[in-house]
Amino acid sequence: MSDAPSAAEEIMDGVYSALRAHGYADLTMQDIADECSKSKSLLHYHYDTKEDLLVAFLEYIVSDSEERIAARADDPPVERLVQFIGWFVFAPDETDREAFHIALLELRTQGPFNERIREQLARSDRLLRGTVADILADGIETGVFRDVDVEETAAMIVATLDGARTRQITLADSVRGDEADGYTRTVAEATLRRIVEPLLADGAELPPLDAAIEALRRDPDSPEPDDPEPDDPETDAAADGSE
Repeated sequence: MSDAPSAAEEIMDGVYSALRAHGYADLTMQDIADECSKSKSLLHYHYDTKEDLLVAFLEYIVSDSEERIAARADDPPVERLVQFIGWFVFAPDETDREAFHIALLELRTQGPFNERIREQLARSDRLLRGTVADILADGIETGVFRDVDVEETAAMIVATLDGARTRQITLADSVRGDEADGYTRTVAEATLRRIVEPLLADGAELPPLDAAIEALRRDPDSPEPDDPEPDDPETDAAADGSE
């Protein structure tokens, strides 16, 4: 079987690259066609409008993240939770990731006005919260986490991390001046220290955040609920709540 990407995957990669380069507001079908080396007429053959294509892109990245997260369901719960938190961390000099997240933030603002986009955003949010809740439930069952309300704790963790990313990309220079390694890094460390560590059962330990982040960078199959690495659209969107 060939490992070559399908035409649909090439188009989705083109959407990812075009969003990074042009943002959401100024994005055109021609921009996407240029990024994926397809003709504009071919894009319109499959998708009548830019909205159709962007909704398909959101659906694609959420579906891909669902598959990737499911593939790691048997990994140790503590390791999975630290990696999940590490997915939201990016340094101020990661300009490609920042550009993509800014475009996703623009796209998310359409949720209140566009039912189709809102449906995919809600699906992504359920995936993020559900992933953390499942990790916590698995950890409680195996004795590495204390018994807590998994849904409430998952909602708090996701809201904290998502808010940190939004603050970093919207306040940019003012945040960078205070947080050399990025505000997302500072909040991720605080989340581990103030939320996750108190959940640990006696004898359980957290793996280092740096090790988790490095593993994500090395692993091309890593699902980022918000972020593939710059060349991997699947990871970026889920974590963005459009994800």
